[in-house]
Amino acid sequence: MRHARGYRRLNRTHEHRKALFCNMAGSLIEHEQIKTTLPKAKELKPIIDKMITLAKRGDLHARRQAAAKLKQDVYVTKLFDVLGPRYKDRQGGYVRVLKAGFRYGDMAPMAIIEFVDRDMDAKGAGDKARVAAEALAD
Repeated sequence: MRHARGYRRLNRTHEHRKALFCNMAGSLIEHEQIKTTLPKAKELKPIIDKMITLAKRGDLHARRQAAAKLKQDVYVTKLFDVLGPRYKDRQGGYVRVLKAGFRYGDMAPMAIIEFVDRDMDAKGAGDKARVAAEALAD
């Protein structure tokens, strides 16, 4: 029985797990949809929900708390300027986890985690802009 076990350890140390979810949260904020394993997606959901709640509050203390979790200022800016106002009237349930079959190599269950009212053009927009900028530079 697994009484009083609060989270999935995912065969990682505390520091590795913390860094993993910081990176995954940043990627989800940037792309608004990512594909990962099902246990990781289920663990990421409450972390992102708390980030959106901070963004809805919008004050300086909330911004600093989010910046402590997210390691890049670009993610904090998008969180507070785009996602916070988008979900200001929603009471919760900002992300959904969709099962996406099994990974070919090891049959790990895969999932897609995405924002509920996501921007369809956000996924890959940063990469497209970077490639366009490199093409202009050459």
